[in-house]
Amino acid sequence: MDPSIQNELTQPPTITKQSAKDHIVDPRDNILIECEAKGNPAPSFHWTRNSRFFNIAKDPRVSMRRRSGTLVIDFRSGGRPEEYEGEYQCFARNKFGTALSNRIRLQVSKSPLWPKENLDPVVVQEGAPLTLQCNPPPGLPSPVIFWMSSSMEPITQDKRVSQGHNGDLYFSNVMLQDMQTDYSCNARFHFTHTIQQKNPFTLKVLTTRGVAERTPSFMYPQGTASSQMVLRGMDLLLECIASGVPTPDIAWYKKGGDLPSDKAKFENFNKALRITNVSEEDSGEYFCLASNKMGSIRHTISVRVKAAPYWLDEPKNLILAPGEDGRLVCRANGNPKPTVQWMVNGEPLQSAPPNPNREVAGDTIIFRDTQISSRAVYQCNTSNEHGYLLANAFVSVLDVPPRMLSPRHQLIRVILYNRTRLDCPFFGSPIPTLRWFKNGQGSNLDGGNYHVYENGSLEIKMIRKEDQGIYTCVATNILGKAENQVRLEVKDPTRIYRMPEDQVARRGTTVHLECRVKHDPSLKLTVSWLKDDEPLYIGNRMKKEDDSLTIFGVAERDQGSYTCVASTELDQDLAKAYLTVLGNCPCSPWH
Repeated sequence: MDPSIQNELTQPPTITKQSAKDHIVDPRDNILIECEAKGNPAPSFHWTRNSRFFNIAKDPRVSMRRRSGTLVIDFRSGGRPEEYEGEYQCFARNKFGTALSNRIRLQVSKSPLWPKENLDPVVVQEGAPLTLQCNPPPGLPSPVIFWMSSSMEPITQDKRVSQGHNGDLYFSNVMLQDMQTDYSCNARFHFTHTIQQKNPFTLKVLTTRGVAERTPSFMYPQGTASSQMVLRGMDLLLECIASGVPTPDIAWYKKGGDLPSDKAKFENFNKALRITNVSEEDSGEYFCLASNKMGSIRHTISVRVKAAPYWLDEPKNLILAPGEDGRLVCRANGNPKPTVQWMVNGEPLQSAPPNPNREVAGDTIIFRDTQISSRAVYQCNTSNEHGYLLANAFVSVLDVPPRMLSPRHQLIRVILYNRTRLDCPFFGSPIPTLRWFKNGQGSNLDGGNYHVYENGSLEIKMIRKEDQGIYTCVATNILGKAENQVRLEVKDPTRIYRMPEDQVARRGTTVHLECRVKHDPSLKLTVSWLKDDEPLYIGNRMKKEDDSLTIFGVAERDQGSYTCVASTELDQDLAKAYLTVLGNCPCSPWH
């Protein structure tokens, strides 16, 4: 749409930018909660916090950015960020409706200190399994866990010794060499980039004469079966860590089918199976098999895939003319099946003023014979226990008389027998009907040599001399009409009627290549030459006239193809000839 028209048209608000639903902020910085919206007139903004009006004017630390709803909470003069935690929602309003942001849960990042503890040496029998627990403090977001020695040397991990997803360090069987270092769990916190180190564990390994070989046994998860729930679109991480002597190998299987090869990968020395971007078909029973030469055991994990709501049909903005019908559709799926709640301008639909032209049918709102009073922003909130989706869609009712969008009185020049299109871009609401007339009279042009496109363009399939004239397009709706004119001039084609001919010339002679052109006298003609399809440089041995090219003192380098290009601003014609240059020996073939 033409930008000048767009600027004139009224439009309810649309949210264009907002913070994430789970908005975790760094306590050392000022807090920013984003909310941007567009509309005509420009919307004003207000916020709720924990479902109550948030009075920004009362708090000197809180301000709103100019021409925006973005909140800035400034701690340069003191204050505790934790006091501002809660659920925020932005409302963008103009006289045609109110749009809502998501409910933004503001949390301040936490990196709590590890409780100080003195750890006694861990006494363990050689060959026995061992778990060193990390139990990191619950940071927000969760810290990254890794194990080091107290001298900051990384702990070497392999299929015998490795870190589980929960941060604990598992030994399938302890060996004497495990006493050569100590073991400290470290937590790296995201925002502060600080690392906290737990007091180290030291091991005391009791030796026996010969370590007995043992069948595998599960250290994690325990027992023979467990279950796991994962949300659609997330990663599924299954883990099996086993003890035994020698160290067991782990293999993974899915009951009744294969693992999804395109998105399944093994991690942590095969002790973990990750399936990315889980979908409903990834539910089922998985089992891991832990085996060594003494035997094997298996653990079955029953996986259920649930789903936060996801869109099947997200409601889209509706622009209608008075009297038109339309519908908003809000269709989402999830597991469990989500419920749908409609709102209008941020209020539940059932408490909004009644509208006889509006009917709610579950996930659809139907509008009939829409009137100006129906302008509003509708919200669809679809939710289940795993999450929610909130969509805004406005209903805008436009009543605009027809107007033309192209410059007036355009001149179109076209070559005889060609095809052409006369454009007539227009706008109006209700959508105007468009008709074409020639020389201000006669019936509407459509059919035969003419074809009118939906956008209003008139195509003339084969231009004749009698098609020259003034064409008028007229756009009409119930609010009025607008018209524009296009003048069509038909020009004769450019034709080379005497073409250059192939020639054979002796070196040193003169060659004359003709190129006589007939063209429309009202168009400017340009004649140029190419040699071997590249522009010809006219040197001092050459003479170019309007209807010919002369080459004096022909040389071997002049041999090649010569193309005459006759062009006007509308068309061109080409003709090609080949010049062969012979040496200048006058000998006869018998000598």
